[in-house]
Amino acid sequence: MGVGVSYKQKPLTGRFDAIVIGSGMGGLTVAAILAKRSDKQVLVLERHYTAGGLTHSFTRPGYEWDVGVHYVGEVGEEGALRAPLEYLTEGRLAWAPLPDTYDRVHLGERSYDLVKGRERFLATLKDAFPSEASALERYMDLVDDCRRASAAFFTSKALPSAMSRVVGPSLRDAYLRHATRTTASVIASLTKSRELMGVLTAQYGNYGSPPSESSFAVHAGIVGHFMEGAYFPVGGAGAIAEAFAPTIEAAGGAIYVSAEVESILVEGDCARGVRMGDGREVRAPIVISDAGVANTFGRLVPRALIPPELSDSLAALGPSTGHVCLYLGLKHTDEELGLTGTNRWIFPDENHDEGLKKFRADPQAPLPFVYASFPSAKDPTFRDRHPGRATVDVLTAARYEWFEPWAKSRWRRRGHEYEALKARFSERILEMLFTQVPQLRGRIDVQELSTPVTMRHFGGHPNGELCGLDHTPERFASTLGPRTPIRGLFLTGQDVALVGVGGAFTGGVLAAAAIEGPGVLRNVMWR
Repeated sequence: MGVGVSYKQKPLTGRFDAIVIGSGMGGLTVAAILAKRSDKQVLVLERHYTAGGLTHSFTRPGYEWDVGVHYVGEVGEEGALRAPLEYLTEGRLAWAPLPDTYDRVHLGERSYDLVKGRERFLATLKDAFPSEASALERYMDLVDDCRRASAAFFTSKALPSAMSRVVGPSLRDAYLRHATRTTASVIASLTKSRELMGVLTAQYGNYGSPPSESSFAVHAGIVGHFMEGAYFPVGGAGAIAEAFAPTIEAAGGAIYVSAEVESILVEGDCARGVRMGDGREVRAPIVISDAGVANTFGRLVPRALIPPELSDSLAALGPSTGHVCLYLGLKHTDEELGLTGTNRWIFPDENHDEGLKKFRADPQAPLPFVYASFPSAKDPTFRDRHPGRATVDVLTAARYEWFEPWAKSRWRRRGHEYEALKARFSERILEMLFTQVPQLRGRIDVQELSTPVTMRHFGGHPNGELCGLDHTPERFASTLGPRTPIRGLFLTGQDVALVGVGGAFTGGVLAAAAIEGPGVLRNVMWR
């Protein structure tokens, strides 16, 4: 493991055709496309000491955990992302399938399985809710309709501005009919069963916004993304950056880590490069930000250069939720513990909006959910790299404000009160996990909790947000895309498209298409 050259240890030399700020999935994707299609020398600058953004892994003695990659859809043999990823990584990235039951939903003492395959997915839920068969059929039709309309919607974002003004509305309308409605309102129009609503919206933690706030478009995107099964990168999440790096480097590009960008250089109305944290300037005619919209226009671009209409638009789009994640290590194998790759969504009951609302108002209220992922059981190479060990990631929602008093303190030097707060959250998360996975009690060897200020420290996200901009109807109704009012400055990643590995990858493709032309879509996405 360990992609990239340390900016602090090796001087940055040479000329570059483009600079990418951030090495998340969106940054790696656009860099690889520019390198592979146009032989561009691309410099990728990552503030963390390891590359990959939320696709990186981290280790502690005997253990390894994945930070943001828990499962990925559409990378099976017929998946829409399989061929594009193979093209850009030249076959270096392999995927291991999760069990057919990729998610298990627990609502109190009741459990429901979400299974691979559209017809099996429907049949399983119809067995659990026989009186709701018609509602489930209509639900799946709406998910399918939204998914079909998404291709035209996102294509419109990659078109040249003049063309987009002419044909854009016709490409966007069908998708916006879904995207401008909330998940809760759509499902409430189909069924009155609170239990079924709770099951269908149980994956809301994947995009951060509860049913009453999230756009149905992001919900449908996530549901459809996993419909034909879920997968995990062989070798762990860190294998993603390792697979992309040779493509970027083969064209003369480079990935630098521990490379903090202070600002984007703008002369007139054109981006001309970046200024590093140590004051050094690195110039290139194209700058692409994978740092997120809030960071790009809140920190990297001088405020005086941001048009008022853009500022007003962004002000209406808030950040997604923060989270805490408890990383567990056990001196037992997955087989000994009875762990499989099936994720667990554990809720106190089916009332997701009410539970989250109470928790946001009072952190002492019951946790709204915990999501448990079992990366060691998902990766077939884990047992060879870490024999006799198992790992678990368990996360829940959290507000940045609860941890903000320690935001300016040093990592691992935040003091007793911070550690005590983390310990209380850890204990509550474990107790909720043990209700469904009791065999882990008394067997945990190591544990470590990350918080929103951890996310801010390593990822630079101003509010410690996990999913970029909040996935509300207002977000999709905005004109946000890969182009910016500053010539030569482009955006990539999940803020351009959707949350997750697949969404950030799509954002990278759209950024490349905005730079190189719509032919990128045909050459990369529609292979």
